[in-house]
Amino acid sequence: MTATRIDASKLAQNSEPFSFNDQQKNSLFAQLKQQRGILSQTDISSLCQQFQVSQLELLKACVPVASLFSVAPISKFYVGAIAVGLNEQGETNFYFGANVEFSHQALSLVVHAEQSAINNAWLNGAQAVQRIAISDAPCGYCRQFMNELSTADSLEILLPERDFNLHELLPYSFGPKDLGNDACLFSHKQSDKQFADLTIDDAKLIQLALNAYVPYTGNFSAVKLSTFTEGDFYGSYAENAAYSPSLSPLQSALSQFYLAGLSFDDKTVKSITLLETQGAENQYEVAKSVLASFANPPAFEHYIAKLSNA
Repeated sequence: MTATRIDASKLAQNSEPFSFNDQQKNSLFAQLKQQRGILSQTDISSLCQQFQVSQLELLKACVPVASLFSVAPISKFYVGAIAVGLNEQGETNFYFGANVEFSHQALSLVVHAEQSAINNAWLNGAQAVQRIAISDAPCGYCRQFMNELSTADSLEILLPERDFNLHELLPYSFGPKDLGNDACLFSHKQSDKQFADLTIDDAKLIQLALNAYVPYTGNFSAVKLSTFTEGDFYGSYAENAAYSPSLSPLQSALSQFYLAGLSFDDKTVKSITLLETQGAENQYEVAKSVLASFANPPAFEHYIAKLSNA
């Protein structure tokens, strides 16, 4: 895909620290919508060369662009975050995220910007998150969500005015090991499970469900959100030792959907498919409550499958 080039000649002079002007932000925002909220190593190197800045300077300058993805009809507080992660080839990518709110729905359905960025990295093959840059200080909910990461002990949190490591912001933390869980989000442990007698024919949805991070409930679960013209968006279930900061598969998929710059309405969303594990299912009511916000709700399919060892 051809990236939208930002005109370096428009760079504000004598700006300290480095930042994009409005035209540059909008150009980068347009590029990111096409790339579903990801800047590759090639993109990063090109922008660093174009503007003669370091990767760290570029990262911090991109945070206000991440905030442009925010959907906040309730709070009107627009938060952006960027997770810096390594892909399977060992290349550094920027994974963008922003907060997502739903009018007339429970506040517990909100997706926080940090969750959105980490989810973006997780679903798109990042092997680990090294640092995360955020437009505002992370709330306790997000600090707890980040504490589930495989890199929690070394995770850097970059804020506009000051940088921290996670444990400075979350001392005496409660995490996976406190519940006897040796795995972590991004630990990439291979599951030996398979679904038996499954009637759905969607290999990606099935694999994402089997790759879900569900050490506390065992509900291997995923969602596919299909649109009329913009393709499909997927989400996977990511649980948390403190339970409440868990990210449902529908929240996961919706976050990806919004990173393409789309609107969640009946003219865009065609259908939603939910796959859950028999005996552990717990996501049906969450999905239905979101769909209730539609004047003309999309088609909804719910599959429950039994797990078996491979």
